[in-house]
Order: sequence, then C-alpha cells, then structure tokens
Amino acid sequence: MLSRRNFALTMGGAAASVQAQSLSDSALLTLSQAANRIQNKQTTPTALVEACLSRIEVYQPKLNAFITVLKESALAQARQAEIEIRNGQYRGPLHGVPIALKDNIDTAGIRTTAASAVFDDRVPTADAEVATRLKAAGAILLGKLNLHEFAFGGTSVTSYFGPVRNPWNLARHPGGSSGGSAAAVSGDLCFGALGTDTGGSIRTPASYCSIVGFKPTYGLVSIRGIVPLVFSLDHCGPMTKTVEDAAIMLNVLAGYDRLDIASVQHPREDYVAAMRQPVKQLRIGIPRAPYFDLLDEDVAKSVEAAISSISGMTASIKDVTLPSVRGARSGSGGEIYAYHEEYFGRAGALYQIPTRRAITGDKEAKAADYIRSSWKLQLLRRTIDEAFSSQNVDLMVLPTRRRTPRTVDAAMKREGSDKPRNPELENPGNFNAFGIPALSLPCGFTSSGMPIGLMIVGPNFSEGKVLALAHAFEQSTDWHKRKAPIRPDTPVPALAKIDEE
Repeated sequence: MLSRRNFALTMGGAAASVQAQSLSDSALLTLSQAANRIQNKQTTPTALVEACLSRIEVYQPKLNAFITVLKESALAQARQAEIEIRNGQYRGPLHGVPIALKDNIDTAGIRTTAASAVFDDRVPTADAEVATRLKAAGAILLGKLNLHEFAFGGTSVTSYFGPVRNPWNLARHPGGSSGGSAAAVSGDLCFGALGTDTGGSIRTPASYCSIVGFKPTYGLVSIRGIVPLVFSLDHCGPMTKTVEDAAIMLNVLAGYDRLDIASVQHPREDYVAAMRQPVKQLRIGIPRAPYFDLLDEDVAKSVEAAISSISGMTASIKDVTLPSVRGARSGSGGEIYAYHEEYFGRAGALYQIPTRRAITGDKEAKAADYIRSSWKLQLLRRTIDEAFSSQNVDLMVLPTRRRTPRTVDAAMKREGSDKPRNPELENPGNFNAFGIPALSLPCGFTSSGMPIGLMIVGPNFSEGKVLALAHAFEQSTDWHKRKAPIRPDTPVPALAKIDEE
C-alpha cells in the first residue's frame, strides 16, 4: 500500500520508462473500451493496471488526486482476474478494469481517511456496500482518492494531504468534494471512480474537469460504509469519461441494501440498455429561474447551444419551474455535528481550520430546527415528481455550475478566512434536497479553456431517461473526446503563503 507521502520513493523514479510510456496510452481508453478489449483478448487487466500506474507516477505529483495507491494489490488483483477470465469466469464489463474510490468510502484493511488527520490511521474492518459490489463485479481497486476534508466543501483544497489540482489548469481547483475522483478520471489515472454528493460534490468536479458525474435517486445506491456528511442528503455515484461508462458502473452499484436505512427497494434495471432508448419522444423543460441567473458569459453561450442541440433531437422544449428548497436543508448542521461530536470532542485540533470553524458553528444547531427541516425535506421529496408531470415534461436541463473554478490560491484564501462573505448562488445542491437523479456532462469550454458542464435531471427513478438524453447529446458532440492539456513537463504553480492560526 502506498500513501501519498511515500509514493514517489516506492514507485521508483520521476520519469516513466519508454515501455511504461507506451503502456500508459492504454489508460486513455474509456471504461467501456477497456472492457471490450479485455473481453476480446486485445489487452489484459495487468496491462491496464500498469498503464494507469505509469500515468500515476508522472501525474500524481502534479494533480495530487490520490491519497493511497495500491500498486502491489492492484497488480495481484489483475493477475487473479486474468486467471478467472481465462477459465471462463468472466463477471461482466467491470471485470479486470482499474477504478478508484473517494477516500471517504470504507475499504476493509485499507486506510480510509476522509482527507483528515482525524482519520490518518483509520483502517476499516469492512467494505462499504458499494466497494463490495464493485469487488464482486471484478473491478480492480487502484487506490483511494483525495477530497475536501470530510466532504465538507466544494473545492478539494482543504485536505490534510494538500490541495487537488485541475488537469485542465493546474492553477485552478477541480471542484469538490470529490475533486480527486474527477482529477483522476479526467487525467486518465483510472477508468472510473466513485464520488459522493451532498450538495453537488459529484457534479461540480465533473463539470470543472470535463467528465460525466451521476448522482442517482436518493436511496438507489447504498451509502452504508461511507463517512457521512449529511446523511439525509448524501448520495454516491459514478464519475467516468463517458455516459456509457456511468451506465455500466450504475448497473453494478444500484440495488437494495437492507442495512442502509436510506436504501429503497426498486425493480432492477439495465441502465446500459435504457441509455440506448430513443429520445425523440422526450419532452424537455428548462428551469430558468433561478438556475440561469448571473451566469458567466461563456457558460451561458455553451448551455444555450446545448439546449438548441437537444431541442432538435427531442419532442418539445419549454420553460418550467421547480419548487423552492428553502428550509428543507436548514437542519443539516445538526446531522453533521451528530457524526462529528465524538471526534471533535477529543481531536478537534486535528481538523483543518475551515472544517473546524464550520463544525464549531454546527455545534449550536437546535433539534427543533432539524425536525422542521426534516418535515419539509420529506414533503418536498414526496411531491417533487409533480413538478415534471404537472408541466408535462420528462426531464429538465440546466447549467451544472454558473461559474468556472477559482484558482487554488484564491480558494485556500477564501476558505481560510473567517470574514463574512456573500453566499455563492449555485445549482447542484437543490437536487440533493429533491433526491432526484442528476447528471453532469461536458457541453463546452470557456475562452480560457476551462470546461463547462450541462446538468440533466429527471423525476425519481428516471435514471434510464437521464442517461439516454445525456448519451444522445454526448454522441452529437466531441466535448467528451477532448483531453486535458496537462503534460509531463507542465509546471505546478507554487502555493501562495497563507497565514494560519
């Protein structure tokens, strides 16, 4: 097992060999391409693992996407997968494919830190349910990915293991809290990853890093064994290079878990098959207010171009509205403190300063506020599907984020300051309150070359339709085919000196 701190020494050298560099080209494949090559005996799991490790050796020092890299374990898993496949025990399209997990997802015998010194030596004894499902499908675990400490922020710069950087511009952050997951997928360090999403933590980094990020219906994918942020808003989902890759992963992840009190029973679906359904009959809504307010000019242009394209491939498109979530998330501080109370009481000094400051405020949360918020949240989720049916639309489309990411330095300065600041108006968080499926995929770039994301949302358990529209749009563009400009000789900007307490 390789931690971030001893990674460079263990991997042996800063420059990849010629052989390793040629192997690394295989890491540029999508998950579905890699799966097809394994099945057709055009490549092997070992070759794919070695390709990813070759790129990790070069780009991990620049991106800081991983906290732990499981070099020897991944190679051993790959060799075992090859034996199974050779013996006719092929388990499906994830068998032998290297993936990585956000480091707030428990893995038995493997350190799971949530990017915090509080959990620096925490080694779970059991896998999270999602890790169990991926393992059963034959996926190879490459390692654990960096994140915003305890998933408590949207930049991934506040981490005990240092900030994650965006492959499209190393001076900028990748979004959060699943920033390491997005950077690793976008940088071709793995073929797919898991993220968690409480207020946009899958979709924001997906948008900022030009990949696909999918938050399914609340309860469709188990969150048991994942370090919680706000249990009633937490989701887990795939982060991938393409929509098809996300569908492949969701086929494995979705399913009832009776030990997870958030889990819901839902008939099994084939999301890859559903993704291929025609979209010409779909009716699309555009929730302009408030989700299109104060957009960056480049974001507005790209999103409107995407809407125009979608209009040409679907049955109808019109402006619609969504209900307010005001008051439905106001009690989340009580949930946060409920988990952290014990750790904060005995190891409060080990939290990063911004996280410590936020949890100190959550300590004052009132039970009555939480209960009132919970009532509103439950009613909102029970009635949200009516926003679609009453307006005669099947799906809605909107910008994932209204603006592109700050620099790492600016984000660290902002998060390190205790000065009051204006709230940031952003789109993803409302859909955690609604609990409905929401997917972000690439729809363009700014004039400075930063990615822009489009969000497609639907009523409860409409994952198949969301995937179908996303796939149809993706196939009509080449945004997903563009690669981040990071190169082996790309310099890493020095961090500005920031005063600490």
